[in-house]
Amino acid sequence: MAALNLRVDEGTKRTVEARAKGQHRTLSDQARRYLEIAIIAEDNPELSFGFIEGVLEAKAERDAGLLEPVDWSVEVDGGRQKRTGR
Repeated sequence: MAALNLRVDEGTKRTVEARAKGQHRTLSDQARRYLEIAIIAEDNPELSFGFIEGVLEAKAERDAGLLEPVDWSVEVDGGRQKRTGR
């Protein structure tokens, strides 16, 4: 991983520090997270911040092996499962 020296105003630094603490991340990890989201948002201006964040969280869950396969041939109808015949 390469190092990047970044200068920001004091208010921005305090905000990022506070959010890093709230997310249990280091300042560097929080800055990396914001850069990653900013790059994705710049490349995909139609996507909301929340959507991008959700995709990144889902990717992290996949990478951690937390996803379960979905049986798309089962349809839930009022709490009951039935086969769709597909």
